[in-house]
Amino acid sequence: MAFFLSDPRRILYCWLALMSLLLFVTMGADKRRAIKGARRVPEARLFTLALIGGAVGGWLGMYAFRHKTKHGKFIIGFPLIALLQLGLCVYLAAG
Repeated sequence: MAFFLSDPRRILYCWLALMSLLLFVTMGADKRRAIKGARRVPEARLFTLALIGGAVGGWLGMYAFRHKTKHGKFIIGFPLIALLQLGLCVYLAAG
């Protein structure tokens, strides 16, 4: 545990990975709900998860599950947020 706490960047990288995994799974669950006609995950929740660190997982989930790929705000939003988050990681790793 001390290994992760010794460098704040590691905490950020783990957070981003965890949030990406969570949004990836959520995208898959929402796709299954869409197919079954069940209650859906609100789009605001998907974007909230993306903004707090899960954009890479959301972007991958869009194409892995073929979900939300016809919605402009997802096609542009998830990749844009993901690139900003990845850019922050690169900036912190270089500095």
